[in-house]
Amino acid sequence: MKRWLLLAVISLPFTAAAVVIRGDVDDAQYRIDGSAFPALADMPGEGHGALIAPRWVVTAAHAAPMEGMHAAVMIDGQPHAVERVFLHPGYRRMPDALGQEALATGSPSRIHAFLAASDDIALVKLASPAAGVRPMRLYRGNEEVTRIATFIGKGASGNGDRGQNPHDAHRTLLRRAENAITGANTRYLWYRFDAPPHALPHEGVLGSGDSGGPLMIRDENGWQLIGLGSWITAVPEHALEAGFYGQVVHNVRISRYADWIDSVMQREGD
Repeated sequence: MKRWLLLAVISLPFTAAAVVIRGDVDDAQYRIDGSAFPALADMPGEGHGALIAPRWVVTAAHAAPMEGMHAAVMIDGQPHAVERVFLHPGYRRMPDALGQEALATGSPSRIHAFLAASDDIALVKLASPAAGVRPMRLYRGNEEVTRIATFIGKGASGNGDRGQNPHDAHRTLLRRAENAITGANTRYLWYRFDAPPHALPHEGVLGSGDSGGPLMIRDENGWQLIGLGSWITAVPEHALEAGFYGQVVHNVRISRYADWIDSVMQREGD
């Protein structure tokens, strides 16, 4: 139940389709082949991450495999054992009581406040390099707001008219969508799921099962990682439901954690 709320509190934004799309655009326009983004990492069970060095994946802390977990991280179709997981020291696990309170009251406001104050980021060190896969570069600037960003995921799908299908599986087809970054603070970037006619041609939001998925911008040198799917604030009339127009998706702001990422990797000799 905690994982469900974190994504129905993060329309991410995890399942049988992936990425929640516009209701007036054919789903086929969002589907892509996995070869388009080989640096995408599939966490054990559900959730994603991004390969940022041959032996390093960055993901949302709540989507990271537990240290010592034997399940593999999949990158470009190949399994990689996990050597160690590094949670950011500012990450806080959400108490079950908050989820129970939200279900009882119909209001997730205390969950939102808790998540907004947590550093939801982790590094996963692989036991062996992901050979032949080009890692994604970290964005280190501070001009993310107003940029059009691309995100991908294999989590739950649906559309803005009907919302996310709660019965979808948490790992299926890969989809790509886009959105405009509308705000930022010291921890998060966020974007809003706009309805037509104000939406982008392939506007969307992440679905349940897509936590930790990469949010990217592109320049002449390729893709840069600017964020990781983390949590959502839903519209009032669908306070505990995900995937409706108007919801806002919060993404871990990579530029604010680049120094921490560097320090961990350097401490480990990479």
